[in-house]
Amino acid sequence: MDYVRLGRSDLLVSRTAFGAMSLEKAGTPDGVAALVHKAYDAGVNFFDTARSCPDSEKLLGAALYTIRQNVIIATKTTASCGQDVYRDLEASLNAMHIESIELYQYGTDGFLPENNGSDGIYAALTALKSAGKIKHIGIVTQDFNTARHAVQSKLYETLQYPFCMVSGLETIELVKLCADTDTGFIAMQPLCGGVLSNIPLAFGFLYQYENVIPLWGVLKQEELDQILYFNNHPPVIDDKFKEDVEKLRQFFN
Repeated sequence: MDYVRLGRSDLLVSRTAFGAMSLEKAGTPDGVAALVHKAYDAGVNFFDTARSCPDSEKLLGAALYTIRQNVIIATKTTASCGQDVYRDLEASLNAMHIESIELYQYGTDGFLPENNGSDGIYAALTALKSAGKIKHIGIVTQDFNTARHAVQSKLYETLQYPFCMVSGLETIELVKLCADTDTGFIAMQPLCGGVLSNIPLAFGFLYQYENVIPLWGVLKQEELDQILYFNNHPPVIDDKFKEDVEKLRQFFN
């Protein structure tokens, strides 16, 4: 497993990340634990969930309980005010039975909390960071303008944004902007929300970008096996690979 620095957060994360927002669909608690531990045993140390998925937070926390000190946990809030940020964080900590979260992300599409904003959201995030309850602050969005503004503001250490082999050129420019500003880039929906099925092509495309951490949603052992296989055997980026990617890009764009 390769590990890369997640922007100026300085978190050293596995280049393959585990998307844990739908763990309640992955079976029994024992089955979920087996899935999570298989990823961990293969070197995955970065697990992402969300407060909007409380059952998944609970399942992830239980699965990681014995290896908590060796992993990096990310979760999200969509709070509408500073007070709700505190409430959501406390609920996440309780659900996962942990004392702090390495990466706490604000989920939004259109509204961006700013320093000294009247909503108090960013002030709450920085206060929680100062208190050691969260270690780093990120943003999660599917809105391009919000993403670009967040990166340019340099208030957020990481960006989680959709990125896959059929993404438009503006998204590739956003990836480059993150590299230029030392903002960690977490690629949500690496299979375009299930539209794509060719994991070798999807994996190989993203693997070309050293500052991108793909967030693979995993529900089954077979899915995890495929992802881990290509993590250990990255596809060769040759002319045939590029031609196949371009055909898909033209089809979807």
